[in-house]
Amino acid sequence: MGTVPVRPPPPPADLHLRRNASSTMASRSPAMVAAVSSRHFLGFFTYNRCFKFKSLSQMRYPAFLSRRRRVTTVVASAGNLTAPSSWESWKPDKTAVATPLLLSDVIWPAAGAFAAMAILGRIDQILSPKGISMSVAPLGAVSAILFITPSAPAARKYNMFLAQIGCAAIGVVAFSAFGPGWLARSVALAASIAFMVIARANHPPAASLPLMFIDGAKFHHLYFWYALVPGAAACVILCLLQSIVCYMKDNLKF
Repeated sequence: MGTVPVRPPPPPADLHLRRNASSTMASRSPAMVAAVSSRHFLGFFTYNRCFKFKSLSQMRYPAFLSRRRRVTTVVASAGNLTAPSSWESWKPDKTAVATPLLLSDVIWPAAGAFAAMAILGRIDQILSPKGISMSVAPLGAVSAILFITPSAPAARKYNMFLAQIGCAAIGVVAFSAFGPGWLARSVALAASIAFMVIARANHPPAASLPLMFIDGAKFHHLYFWYALVPGAAACVILCLLQSIVCYMKDNLKF
């Protein structure tokens, strides 16, 4: 009895395409494949045509590039030190622009700032015989933060009072150690920024308090009382006014 030869079925038409694609991908090194994906650099794209150059440099200097990659990762994880990756920061905030602006959003913060400076100015008249001034320039920035952005990190009571007291005390120490001049201002500002970072008390207006003490002779007689007056003491009044302004904004909208 004769046997009929059995022929295997023909391979699919796209089999050779799959093999070619898989062999091509396998021939590339992992570094080459990883370099194909586009990345952001200062708001611009690095395109796929650069992957050959990157893969060759990685094969020649793998240790240096791995070290550079680790350093870049550490810097990027610093959070506040990373700059915006595009030109979007030069444009208005889309969320803020899309939010409808009410007249009460303008009136109440401005009224709160007016009331704050009026009250502090009246206190100045009472305390002027003792050489104490409450309406100092940094409190204008504090008023803007409290009345315009009450939910911002800089408006937190912990951040505000700890930064005001700590930075003012640093200014007194720097003036006592170095006297008036550029060295005292530089050391005081650097130490104030380091203090706010370590204490997790981000409140930018407090960085001006050491400079104001060093350059303002009328504050020198306060010595370490300057840590409480005018900064921290005036912030108590501003916090009370902030509560009133926020209540009026939420309940009297027009």
